[in-house]
Amino acid sequence: MNFCSSCGGAISRRVPNDDNRERAICDDCGTVHYQNPLIVVGCIVESEGKILLCKRSIEPRYGFWTIPAGFMELGETLAGGAARETLEEACATVDISHQFASVDVVDAGQVHIFFCGKLVGGFGVGEESLDTQLFSEDEIPWDELAFHSGEFALRKYFEDRGENNGVHFHELRRSKS
Repeated sequence: MNFCSSCGGAISRRVPNDDNRERAICDDCGTVHYQNPLIVVGCIVESEGKILLCKRSIEPRYGFWTIPAGFMELGETLAGGAARETLEEACATVDISHQFASVDVVDAGQVHIFFCGKLVGGFGVGEESLDTQLFSEDEIPWDELAFHSGEFALRKYFEDRGENNGVHFHELRRSKS
């Protein structure tokens, strides 16, 4: 950030009074611009023992498989965002059952939250997907999954068999492989 979104003035980075970390602060109007993690929501969609995955048609990780997921929008709930992303990416309506996994993706400034849900009806290929398919556990293209957070959620799902055994937490940092 180089310029203030409130007045257009130049931004400098410094620790504001009564704070403990460096922030982007407008040199003209003094507005403090907080930069907080973004929330990504997704759904592990099950149908007759198989899981719905989408092959990405966008970067990052074009051509890799993923759980339907994306950035949460203002004005929606976590579960509502996961259902919307599933509809957008897989043209699928889902009945969300429970929150399942949370992954702190520290280096990307994101928190990924996954839900479990059941497919209601059919599915298709959304604008952000090249393909969508249902996979049994042994059919999942594990080496072709787009994101570590999605792989973590899928592995925990199969460990628990989708039961509501609480939320699984994980932290991803570049220094940790």
